[in-house]
Amino acid sequence: MSSRKLLEVKNLKTYFTTEGSVVKAVDDVSFTIYRGETVGIVGESGSGKSVTSLSAMRLIPSPPGRIAGGEILYYNKGEDDPIDLVKLSEDEMRKYRGNEISMIFQEPMTSLNPVFTCGDQVMEAIRLHQNISKSEAYDLTLNLFEKVQLPDPPRIYSAYPHQLSGGQKQRVMIAMALSCNPNILIADEPTTALDVTVQATILRLMDDLRNQIDASVIFITHDLGVIAEIADRVIVMYKGKIVEQGNVYDIFSNPQHPYTKGLLACRPPLDYRMHKLPIVSDFMDVEEGPDGEKIINEKEASIEKVVDAFKVKPEETVQRHKELYQQEPLLKVKNLQTWFPSKKNFFGKTLDYVKAVNDVTFDVYPGETLGLVGESGCGKTTLGRSVLRLVEPQGGEVIYGGQDILKLNQKELKALRRNIQIIFQDPYSSLNPRMTIGNAILEPMKVHNVLDNDKMRKDKVIDLLETVSLEARHFNRYPHEFSGGQRQRICIARALALGPKFIICDESVSALDVSVQAQVLNLLIDLREKFGFTYIFISHDLSVVKFMSDRMVVMNKGVIEEMGDADEIYNNPQREYTQKLISAIPKGRVEDIAKRMTLR
Repeated sequence: MSSRKLLEVKNLKTYFTTEGSVVKAVDDVSFTIYRGETVGIVGESGSGKSVTSLSAMRLIPSPPGRIAGGEILYYNKGEDDPIDLVKLSEDEMRKYRGNEISMIFQEPMTSLNPVFTCGDQVMEAIRLHQNISKSEAYDLTLNLFEKVQLPDPPRIYSAYPHQLSGGQKQRVMIAMALSCNPNILIADEPTTALDVTVQATILRLMDDLRNQIDASVIFITHDLGVIAEIADRVIVMYKGKIVEQGNVYDIFSNPQHPYTKGLLACRPPLDYRMHKLPIVSDFMDVEEGPDGEKIINEKEASIEKVVDAFKVKPEETVQRHKELYQQEPLLKVKNLQTWFPSKKNFFGKTLDYVKAVNDVTFDVYPGETLGLVGESGCGKTTLGRSVLRLVEPQGGEVIYGGQDILKLNQKELKALRRNIQIIFQDPYSSLNPRMTIGNAILEPMKVHNVLDNDKMRKDKVIDLLETVSLEARHFNRYPHEFSGGQRQRICIARALALGPKFIICDESVSALDVSVQAQVLNLLIDLREKFGFTYIFISHDLSVVKFMSDRMVVMNKGVIEEMGDADEIYNNPQREYTQKLISAIPKGRVEDIAKRMTLR
């Protein structure tokens, strides 16, 4: 890493005007990027981290947004002659955007054009900034696909975005960002919602590529565990301001700001079990001052003190499991098979199948949380949906309350679904955007004739909103008026509306900030204790599954690789696949950071 400045942000202010009020998304932010380093910018949604990077790229939509003040100095020719990107015209900025400063966006599917092949899109970026022939651009594109370790580059070149996995689409975006050998690469949440194994591969890849092209990387994320794997320095943002910045080792070993302590503490631990996860409010309270400014009141609490208060004693776990497993199972899944046709002949006869769930057997006990973990495509979501018959299985048995769910008619199945509910991965797509959230929660009660009239149902909805830490005044608001974490709470309230005994949580926290994720996980645990719920908790994140679960099922290619006590599987994995999942989890250990920094 060089001591030469590459980018210097001075007193940056980026404001958005909405309905007559001004939102100070970035408020007087200053920092410096040096050549060859990776700087992590971390914070929750709404902290201003993405807006800061979009400001550097001059991609703030105007209106409603504008850069209201400050400088963004780019030192491409040396420290004596910086260029203030804020003062450039749009035509002048195009010479730098994508060519010298490039960006990898958070969601590759929305960043890639669905009607053009992946190769054509990368070629377009190359020819926009480089005066080379089409054949030269083609060869360079294949070379880039090889550099980012995409399998079979010619096939990827001709493939459309929907034909690739999430990890492959992200690599295409990285190839596009690298196409002009930029000096600065901005990566905005490039691994959010990816499997931990794919995430680990992307992080290694970006580190290798940074070294190859001698670029600086600005890595934006909400997860300090990811920052520990890749960054040299850390900038922590909260409500548009930088609250702490420094060397990654110093931040992890001795955080100074209570917000940083909260972000560090709320990640699910791997080495011990906890009753609940610490959250940011365990370390600070926020109140609004007379001028509208946020005033942070620090609580006298160290990370160690808060964590120790929430730890589970080993004998408590032993006692809980003794009580759980002396009962009769609530759900028995026997030899379940769910196959999808993958190949048909001219006459429509199926020649081959994708065996998404292939002869799977397990039990779930009353009050238990059974974790279901594996990479994308392992069959875990199909398994959860097959239990509810949202996907029709081809064979096997699903015994609930003495009934085989697979043999029920539609009327019987409708009655059963009062007792078994599901919380889906994406709360926004599972809520009707034209229906208020109050009516969305009330609707299933109407369908199942719960309570006598709508007034009683509305009272019940308000009670449910308060149960999930929302308010009665939210009843008439629409889904777009809520944050991701709030929308997930709405979906939880809707699942609770029918008074179920069994809930399937399908990747219900995978796309949430770690701080919001901690709140939702704590809520699910509180509800389990309060109402005696039984969960199947599905996730690709083994650390989250381990925190939530009593027992764990590891799936791979439609079959169960390993099943047993969650702590035992983590501490002593028997299968190579499980070992790979565990090794890919970002640990965020201080000793690992020190070792990595020494090698740098």
